[in-house]
Amino acid sequence: MRILGLVFLLLFSSSFVHADRLVEFDYPLLVGEWYWFSPEQESPESERGEYKAISMTFSSEYTFRVKLLKRSGDVEEAAGTYNLDDTAMVLTDDLGGRQQHTYKVNHNQLMLQGLQFTKLLKQNLSGTWHSVQITGQDVGSKVSKLSLRLQPDFLFASKVSDIKGNSVTHRGVYFLEDNMLVLVYKNGQQQSTFELVADTLTLRDKKIGMHAIMRRQVIR
Repeated sequence: MRILGLVFLLLFSSSFVHADRLVEFDYPLLVGEWYWFSPEQESPESERGEYKAISMTFSSEYTFRVKLLKRSGDVEEAAGTYNLDDTAMVLTDDLGGRQQHTYKVNHNQLMLQGLQFTKLLKQNLSGTWHSVQITGQDVGSKVSKLSLRLQPDFLFASKVSDIKGNSVTHRGVYFLEDNMLVLVYKNGQQQSTFELVADTLTLRDKKIGMHAIMRRQVIR
């Protein structure tokens, strides 16, 4: 079982600079695209706020972008850099404007200055994936099967099985940036690059020459 656990680590580890930056980022759950929609859609117009929706995107390079959809249909946009600690976030836009907000964040909810945002899974990654091919010098002869369930609320479950029928299961949260996928679970985390084409998901690690081709489970 210890060997299988090591194989699982190799299967998802990556040495890319981007991956290292994302994993070493102090607040990785913040990375991604967040949306807030006004709860006042059915209220009388006189009681509604100024904005219908807000989207915010945060990167691991401490940059942000925000779009605000006004009820008039106009869109306000801003971009810049941010800094934060465990309770407060400072946004500095490209024109030098500076705002400070209190916040709380988990794997799929962001409370920012009293507004609740939900993280959007932009890529169509949600579903249950099963390996159809696993190759690589360090893993191809040891791993017989890999299953991965990615939920739209950024929770996951994974199972790696070896040729003797032993298996290791992990559950936790995941986050994404560009083509990087990071799984975080109790006492560990794994990372890989991914490519998604329709219902085929490919996970790669160039360091060990591994790639796993997975197909989405289709429920009929």
